[in-house]
Amino acid sequence: MATASRSITVRAPPRSVYNQWTQFEHFSQFMEGVRSVQQLDDTTLRWTAQVAGKELSWTSRITEQVPDQVIAWQSTLGKLNHGRVLFSPNGADQTTITAVIEYDPEGIVENVADALGFVERRLEGDLERFRNFIERLGHETGGWRGEVHAGKETSGA
Repeated sequence: MATASRSITVRAPPRSVYNQWTQFEHFSQFMEGVRSVQQLDDTTLRWTAQVAGKELSWTSRITEQVPDQVIAWQSTLGKLNHGRVLFSPNGADQTTITAVIEYDPEGIVENVADALGFVERRLEGDLERFRNFIERLGHETGGWRGEVHAGKETSGA
């Protein structure tokens, strides 16, 4: 498995940043290569994205979700990947987002892209576009305040 990790500071309070991140179906607006994300239920997502010039689909399950703190996932079908996004207060109206993704590059093209740092640059660009997205809006477009532990929803909002 390969790992990509990046952090960015957003000029918005943790609650707003976290709430926006829970709006998975908006990811195609700021994540390069993501064509769509369908939220099938509170813990299951269906992704379609361009990866190394190929359109791929996979399903992932949210394994941990704590409001204003963390969202973690694991793929369950299709492209192997898992990771977590951490939300940390950085002053009254700023949030540091740290994203860590583990993935399995397949084939020559994906392995070369990985060796050249392509995934980390894409992750950095996605975080920058997310920051611009929420700072430009000035507020979140929605939010889910439930919790998920060990892949099971424990509360909803």
